[in-house]
Amino acid sequence: MTHARRPSAQTAAVLQALAEDPSSWRYGYDLCTQLGLQAGSIYPILIRLADRGLLETSWETERVPGRPARHLYRLTGAGRAYAGSAAAAARGASPAPAAGARRPRPRLEGA
Repeated sequence: MTHARRPSAQTAAVLQALAEDPSSWRYGYDLCTQLGLQAGSIYPILIRLADRGLLETSWETERVPGRPARHLYRLTGAGRAYAGSAAAAARGASPAPAAGARRPRPRLEGA
């Protein structure tokens, strides 16, 4: 039996950004600037999501002289469903402790 893990915060942010307009193609660089993430974080996430069938990928059709072709990404039907369930799971997750809040330390008996 496989256990589905919750996506990381970065993956959830990428999914949410793509789900804002799921039928539009997006460039990885645009996602980097929108989310404030580095390319070294975004592109592995995009590759994993594409490998899992959650993203469609394509090369841009209009070539700009002096610039290489860019890769485009958008959610598949399964990706839209996954993005929705990831957003719902994030909303239902327990809130993070307030800044400065201390977690109780376990008591060590006999120490």
